[in-house]
Amino acid sequence: MVPNPLALIAEVTHRCPLHCVYCSNPVQLAGTQSELSTDEWRSIFQQAGKLGMLHAHFTGGEPLARTDLTELIAAARASGLYTNLITSGIGLSEPRLKTLVDAGLDHIQVSFQDSREDSANWIAGAKAHAHKIELSRAIRQHKIAFTVNLVVHRQNLDHLEEMIAFIEQMNPERVEIAHTQYYGWALMNRAALMPTRAQLEKAVEIVAGAERRLAGRIRIDSVVPDYYAKYPKACMGGWGRRLMLINPAGRVLPCHAAEIIPGLEFENVRERTLEWIWRESPSFRRFRGEDWMPDPCRSCDRRSEDFGGCRCQALLLTGDPAATDPTCSLAPKHHVIEAAVLEANSDAAAAKPATASSFVQLQQQTAALWNYRTNPD
Repeated sequence: MVPNPLALIAEVTHRCPLHCVYCSNPVQLAGTQSELSTDEWRSIFQQAGKLGMLHAHFTGGEPLARTDLTELIAAARASGLYTNLITSGIGLSEPRLKTLVDAGLDHIQVSFQDSREDSANWIAGAKAHAHKIELSRAIRQHKIAFTVNLVVHRQNLDHLEEMIAFIEQMNPERVEIAHTQYYGWALMNRAALMPTRAQLEKAVEIVAGAERRLAGRIRIDSVVPDYYAKYPKACMGGWGRRLMLINPAGRVLPCHAAEIIPGLEFENVRERTLEWIWRESPSFRRFRGEDWMPDPCRSCDRRSEDFGGCRCQALLLTGDPAATDPTCSLAPKHHVIEAAVLEANSDAAAAKPATASSFVQLQQQTAALWNYRTNPD
């Protein structure tokens, strides 16, 4: 018996005012004309509530680009879901924030790119930093939970201590220090984003110190980046085990990058119910459980903890979505990770990632890379 999913990730739009150099969104984004309507999302939240889901995470793109976001949050709350808005903050004024809270918003997570304004705006590809600071002050005027998400990488990790002190002044309940995940644009920029081992070791010390200092006041969540870990994480809690993601066009996915996997057809909520998709769809059953696993995963004692790691990462780095995630030290193709780490710690590492001005070129490079990995001959 497949347990009910715990949370719905509502990817309500791919529109975004930022152009972050570490963006992991799919290169081929859903257009505005294909976005689900307000009524379609209402139906989705009702189905999610009946399935026993507990949370609705509104994300994108930038969910604030949806003019009906207030109605969407109200619909999710009416269906018994805890509502969480994951946002850059661009497009959120104090009056609109109050409207969202009144509609039933329980939690807001604001992303910051750096503590230094020039660097933050450069990484984001937009002059957004000052607005985020003002918004954070406004959030504290409301009785909602507040998380600050700080994405860290080679370009900003050297002043992590400064960034934590900066965030501390905003008085969030929680800080998520998220190392860049290498999908989409971030994969193309990996050589300039992956931290060195020395940077990482220093960061671990800084985070541990901050956890002790802020204990009981601000919770800090941080994990070692995949490429430096001994074993992979259970991506999304395991394929089709805990979460459902619905993209702006209505396709239902186990994770945001799953559509890159060739040969999988993902169902659309315009044609199937959430319950059928969760329990019966071939796409959700494909990598659920352990039967699909090759060795060494099949005989590994950790197989029920990490479920072989990330299927999308396995595909991007080995060309095979069924392979053991190469970030695992036991993986047959772990040498791919070792080579990337060696590059990151050498003089060959790129000094700067590509910026928003090179996005079109990036799309072309990504398409060429994907074509090579899927058709090497």
